[in-house]
Amino acid sequence: MDKIMAIASITEFFQEIARDLHTSLFLAIGGSIEEGTLDWSSKSVELVSTGIKILILLAISGFMYWLAIYILKKSKARIRLNERRAKIARSILRYIWAVTSVIAIMSQLNFEPDTIKATAKASTWAGIYYVLWTSSGQIVHKILQHYGLNASIEQLLKNILSVLLLVLGLASVMAQFGFDIVSLVAGLGIAGLAVGFAAQSTLANFIAGITILLEQSFQVGDWVNINDNEGRVVVIALRTTHVLTRDNITVIIPNSNVASSVVTNLTSKNFIRFDIQMRIAFEDDIDKARDEILQVLSDSEAVLNRPESSATVAEIGEYGVYFIVRFWVKPAAVARMPKIKEDLRENIKRAFDAADISTPYPHMRLLMPREDVYPIVTKPKPLATTAQTVSESLALNKDQH
Repeated sequence: MDKIMAIASITEFFQEIARDLHTSLFLAIGGSIEEGTLDWSSKSVELVSTGIKILILLAISGFMYWLAIYILKKSKARIRLNERRAKIARSILRYIWAVTSVIAIMSQLNFEPDTIKATAKASTWAGIYYVLWTSSGQIVHKILQHYGLNASIEQLLKNILSVLLLVLGLASVMAQFGFDIVSLVAGLGIAGLAVGFAAQSTLANFIAGITILLEQSFQVGDWVNINDNEGRVVVIALRTTHVLTRDNITVIIPNSNVASSVVTNLTSKNFIRFDIQMRIAFEDDIDKARDEILQVLSDSEAVLNRPESSATVAEIGEYGVYFIVRFWVKPAAVARMPKIKEDLRENIKRAFDAADISTPYPHMRLLMPREDVYPIVTKPKPLATTAQTVSESLALNKDQH
């Protein structure tokens, strides 16, 4: 008996859940239970009627969208509309069709008029910001071309403008639905201050990165020397600058360090001068050595003929005559400069050897005088005489005491 009662109570529990779901579904589709009955037949007729209205409205909006696209395609050549602008126009028409369809559906589902009005305004603002977002890249590109700024700044400005338009767009859309944007912005400002204090180094690198991109003291592809790190700039990011050395090692330098360091840009001009030192013996002809050096420079492919190279006497040192050899190269040759200098030194040494010009090295030579020319005179005192002198001195001192 108890078992039968337990089964009956469980069955009644599930039946109650089913009745609640039935009632909730009826209320969700717009029904009313004030009369105490669930009139599904009338509500079904109402739902079918609403669905037919929605389908008719969607068909009308779809036909208008198709007609607008057809007119745009046929008149594109007449109004000289390029592919990019035609793509933007199709996107705008597609967006208008989507918004119109949503508003038509909402109007038939008994949404509040204020909600429909807010949705229409929010959609309009979103569409305006979407057009600005799609056009911002081309606008930034034209402005940077006019002022001659590089691609890194272009990407930076595009990212900043995209974020700005996204924030303003969300704020405008949320404002149409009654959100307090002023309080939200104030809260974001306080949060931004807290994040700023917590990430001072990151912000310093970020600001320094923007300064580097705007000043254009060096660009991607330039050969620079930063804090004794010499190499080619491969990336200028908002936080770091990447330098690829001759050893194929990437050195990542924080932008705050770059901004506070002495940066040497070796490829900022059309040609760059370098120098090496060579040495000849005192006895060799300076003019002959200079001719050999200049000939080697003239035969080198990396060295430019204009401006002219030079080989002048820099110093008459302890071990020979020192030449300073100055030559000019193109920016593309800077990466190979150690190898170019090594080849020049080797070729100049070979040219000196062929021209019988010696390269001195530190050495010492002792010159001893000959006995027959410079005799060494010595007058040693006899040992007895020296001993007698000492005895006389002792005796004198004794008499005095």
